[in-house]
Amino acid sequence: MRKISRRQFLKHHTAVAAAAVAAPYIIPSSVLGAGRVVAPSERITMGGIGIGGMGTYDLKNFLEENDVRCLAVCDADAGRLNKAKDLVNNKYDNKDCAAYSDFYELLARDDIDALMIATPDHWHALIAIAGAKAGKDMYCEKPISLTIAEGRAVADTMKRYGTVYQSGTQRRSIRSFAFAVQMAQTGKIGKLHTIHTNLSEGPRCGPEKPQPVPAGFDYNRWLGPAPYEPYTPKRCHGSFRWIYDYSGGQLTDIGAHFNDLAQWGNDSELTGPIEYEGWAKFPKDGLFNTPVNYEVTATYADGVKMIMHDKSPRAVRFVGDEGWVSVDDDGNVNAEPKSILKLRRFK
Repeated sequence: MRKISRRQFLKHHTAVAAAAVAAPYIIPSSVLGAGRVVAPSERITMGGIGIGGMGTYDLKNFLEENDVRCLAVCDADAGRLNKAKDLVNNKYDNKDCAAYSDFYELLARDDIDALMIATPDHWHALIAIAGAKAGKDMYCEKPISLTIAEGRAVADTMKRYGTVYQSGTQRRSIRSFAFAVQMAQTGKIGKLHTIHTNLSEGPRCGPEKPQPVPAGFDYNRWLGPAPYEPYTPKRCHGSFRWIYDYSGGQLTDIGAHFNDLAQWGNDSELTGPIEYEGWAKFPKDGLFNTPVNYEVTATYADGVKMIMHDKSPRAVRFVGDEGWVSVDDDGNVNAEPKSILKLRRFK
């Protein structure tokens, strides 16, 4: 028996129903998807969970897609929540966007197909797993989890429920990064033997005095599964990346991008290094506790080494026995020999 998707089913029966009543009714072109307008039956309905800095950026991009319709947003910060709701309503010129502080209320809606998850890292795995169980596909900002065990649980859950899951590794969609990867994969630098990823130093923060929780911010919900700590602004929005209870510092923040490119360039996406060694220097006091300085070497089964540095500018460099190619975070490509750069078909 041939399987058909929900959208195929709806499209077929919409067409049949339209034919049956063609004489007395005129069907708007927007319903049929004429021209550049996407028919409602073909749209992906979406809910955004965690719509602060990166979440707002992602939301704006989704709102530009004609085949996506955002129905709801969710955040523990009422100020950010209301701004996101207004952003959606202004885009659609209506007041239909729902706003939630509890993501379970958003997941309970059966009219939402997919999720955009851009919460702090310590919430990624839990929301993704709950979303899969609720039948939602999803785009989740990197990293996919706070720990290796959580990451394994995410992967197993997505496989079990047949969920479409994408992690936010946007640099794969930028041509300059793809070019460097291609040069490494196709032997333009000879046999690849070393990959350097520059992830920059981690920041420091001195001791922070507890402060009252701002009105409209559900701090306990923001903490979620993390241990309780008194509120201070630098513990939360943005700065959470430098505290182990919520993230892993530069190695899991920018490292999720450049180490991913290393995996891609080494054609080892379905495997990983078999050995790690390195060192790190941690803050002696203060709020932040992830590494400030570090160097970690990861060795693959084929002998290729990926070395993670605390250097700037942020970049990845693939080194072979006949040359090298690098690309920094601004998309600037360099190589040796320079003849490699002539292979670029774009700027």
